[in-house]
Amino acid sequence: MIFAASQERIRSASKGVLLYFTLQPRPGYSPAPRQGCRVFGHSLSAKSLARKIKGQRIQRREPAILNVGLLLPPRFCNLSFAPLAVFETANLILGETFYEPHVLSVSGGLLSNSFGMATQTERADDVPLDTLLIGAPPDVREPSADTVELLQRSFARTRRIASICVGAFTLGHAGLLDGRRSTTHWFYGKELQSRFPRTRVEIDRIFVGDGPIWTSAGMTAGIDLALALVEHDLGPEKTRRAAKAMVVHHRRAGGQSQHSSFLEIDSKSDRIQDALHYARGNLSKPLSVEQLAEVACLSPRQFSRVFRLETGMTPAKAIETLRLEAARLMLEQGRLPVETVARVNGFGDRERLRRSFLRTYGQTPQSIRNASRSLSF
Repeated sequence: MIFAASQERIRSASKGVLLYFTLQPRPGYSPAPRQGCRVFGHSLSAKSLARKIKGQRIQRREPAILNVGLLLPPRFCNLSFAPLAVFETANLILGETFYEPHVLSVSGGLLSNSFGMATQTERADDVPLDTLLIGAPPDVREPSADTVELLQRSFARTRRIASICVGAFTLGHAGLLDGRRSTTHWFYGKELQSRFPRTRVEIDRIFVGDGPIWTSAGMTAGIDLALALVEHDLGPEKTRRAAKAMVVHHRRAGGQSQHSSFLEIDSKSDRIQDALHYARGNLSKPLSVEQLAEVACLSPRQFSRVFRLETGMTPAKAIETLRLEAARLMLEQGRLPVETVARVNGFGDRERLRRSFLRTYGQTPQSIRNASRSLSF
């Protein structure tokens, strides 16, 4: 259909209406207004687009429907479906079908999940995909040769591929993690790094995007990853509305820690637990062994011995771990100056905080803050 684009219609693009004026579309690409459109071989912003085509007759293309496929392995974990809900909710927010979800398997047909319920699937090769999600298998054994070959074919014809939880191992066997950063469930992080040494496993990440390959940590982290993909397509405002509709965080940043150090410091006795709770609520104070022993109603010597016996670490190491976690959470989720974060968490000054972060995380506090505010596309 040929038409003369009206000035009013183009002006609406600069206010956030998704338009799809294009003569040379990139396959599977549907830009948000801030990214512009591709017209006459040029990438343009909305305002530039208005100037470029004002008064000209161009070809109109209807908004593309992006096929999002979830590839399920045999005995898949049922929470693998959760990320599809993000794309479904995005459609509701838009009031139109922008994403078309597909449930796939290598051969199609019925496929049983981890507790035996059968799910009808489409044959993956029969669906042209924009985005391919890899569902979580029940374990980390090597996938079938058919699955590996399918992923290798899909890499050449799919805009992006993302794994959920231990689905990262499936990507690894297909060679798609080579030379890229990745993550998976924290319990399997070391094994992923050992089996696929050509990837750089960032186990303290909720999700990682490296070019067209994305990986998520645990099962629910797949929701965070899917929100990031939607934000890449539609921008932050519509993604924020979709997250609100799902009653989840809009941006639980990819750099946030997967698990709590407080849970990791396990203790059996009420006395040691009381001391840990006291410490966590008073991180800005000196917190000597004598203070903690008094809370636990033990002598300092007895407290140190029992604490190490129950937790596997010294009181000083445990306190530093709690301080580091609290400081990291503040850096990722807040806007307090680094100096303030250091002071309220008991580090005294930013240099001491910086040294502790480098020793523990291999990154400076500012680097971690920057990583939590930006998504890697």
